[in-house]
Amino acid sequence: MISSVRGEVLAIALDHVVVEVGGVGLAVQATPATLATLRRGEETRLHTALVVREDSLTLFGFEDADARELFGLLQTVSGIGPRIALATLAVLDPNKLRSALVEGNITVLTQVPGIGRKGAERLTLELRDKMTALPGTPDGPVTVAASAAVRGEVVEALAGLGFPAKQAELVVDRVLAEDDSATTATVLRASLATLGRKR
Repeated sequence: MISSVRGEVLAIALDHVVVEVGGVGLAVQATPATLATLRRGEETRLHTALVVREDSLTLFGFEDADARELFGLLQTVSGIGPRIALATLAVLDPNKLRSALVEGNITVLTQVPGIGRKGAERLTLELRDKMTALPGTPDGPVTVAASAAVRGEVVEALAGLGFPAKQAELVVDRVLAEDDSATTATVLRASLATLGRKR
């Protein structure tokens, strides 16, 4: 696998960049956000994933290894190929994508061209648990994903107890704003105490 390329930017198109590596110009597919950071004639380094098909070898490039990791994970879901995976990262940055998957936010996921409601549901079902397992800094993506998971579980539990979903979401968000590292049990207790006072 070609895990990265470094060299001079020879050309930038709408959906790819040509990087000269050892005298060879490699076409690397990338998101508009990544392409916007590149300048013709300057040196760049991109983390890459090589997708092998019977009739083609296609390189996909990313600014960091984190985005490349998500690109690979997205393709483990049935119906998601490299084009849709790249489109997903073009529409949603890694943190927003993680949060949407963990929270099961279908509305956000269906903003991606090529992903309908069923596809979005399949993505959250298959990737939700993998999001919290990805490496990250203590204040980085994993923390965001973990707190989002706690939020979803507590809101669901409160709804099951008969509280209106909107009210439950507002209370849980308030509790998490005070301590985003709290556990599900702690947040549930604090939320119930707050809701109890409102009754």
